[in-house]
Amino acid sequence: MSSYPRPYPAQNPSAFVTTIIQWQKQHGRHHLPWQKTGDAYRIWLSEIMLQQTQVSTVIDYYHRFLVRFPTLQALAQADQADVMPYWAGLGYYARARNLHKCAQAVQATHGGRFPEDPELIAALPGIGRSTAGAIAAFAYGVRTPIMDGNVKRVFTRYFGVTGYPGNSVVEKTLWALAHDVLDAAPATVDIAAYTQGLMDLGSGPCARRNPACEQCPLSHSCHARKHGLQNQLPTPKPRAEVPLRSCHMLILLHDDHVFLEQRPDSGIWGGLWSLPEFDDPEALASYCVQRGVTTAPQRMGGLQHVFTHFKLDITPWQVNAPGATTREAEPQKQWFALQQWPTLALPAPVKKIIAGLAQPSLISAPAEPDAG
Repeated sequence: MSSYPRPYPAQNPSAFVTTIIQWQKQHGRHHLPWQKTGDAYRIWLSEIMLQQTQVSTVIDYYHRFLVRFPTLQALAQADQADVMPYWAGLGYYARARNLHKCAQAVQATHGGRFPEDPELIAALPGIGRSTAGAIAAFAYGVRTPIMDGNVKRVFTRYFGVTGYPGNSVVEKTLWALAHDVLDAAPATVDIAAYTQGLMDLGSGPCARRNPACEQCPLSHSCHARKHGLQNQLPTPKPRAEVPLRSCHMLILLHDDHVFLEQRPDSGIWGGLWSLPEFDDPEALASYCVQRGVTTAPQRMGGLQHVFTHFKLDITPWQVNAPGATTREAEPQKQWFALQQWPTLALPAPVKKIIAGLAQPSLISAPAEPDAG
């Protein structure tokens, strides 16, 4: 049991667990492709993909990924460059890089099988405490709590926990409550149904906006429902001004090919192919001269891409390079046929730019949910 202070005593914690289990078995989700499996690899993959991404978006990516990498061993043996195209568009690309590193770590350290201990799982690349708990619960039936964003919403509303859940003190309180309710539950608790029920409740009746309290099995004793605080809990994150950044991107064309550079593994869009990027037009023009381009680049219509912590204004510049060769000495700098764009691991705004060059009707293709 956690040693954190408990200023919010559980209202019949045993009933909290059993009520959620009963509700999940009758009203929860049961037909998602990663359910009904004890394969820790598939469970882990779904949990990572579902971070910051909606279920409806993840399903197609999940199927395609498993066709290419059906086992953890197949993923561990692949090159990172082979993995990135199967993630392009999901956003938060550090997840894909850590996914690959994690598969290699499980292969090297745990004989290709995820450990059952949540603490050992959490020590692997890209896996946090809550994700580790979900993997352990779903794959091995380990009696351990989770506390993702949806679950935090259920707990803060039901127990009346105030304060921004991302604050360390509030988060410790929520984890303490999560341990308490499991400690009070029957020994034979169906941990997989409870864990899935929390997720289903948080994404369904206890949604962020317009919660359907009349459909919630906990509404009769929910603190937020009782006091009319459904729209005040969880306490919102204190607002901070979103900074605006800008960059200039070079669309260098030759014979229906476009020149791309692979970004470093660290930083935004790590490992993806992107248009050469510059801080100002002068640096872009100098780069063109260095590559023997004599025609002045033409400024194109700009676009804005929104990240979690800042907004990026992108100004594209287009120029043809008639004397260029499509062979490059550096593997991180390559020419690609414009029609290859659907198969390339490209950031969402770059994909939009190149798709518009290859097929103008696709210039308004939707952007990814977020990127990092």
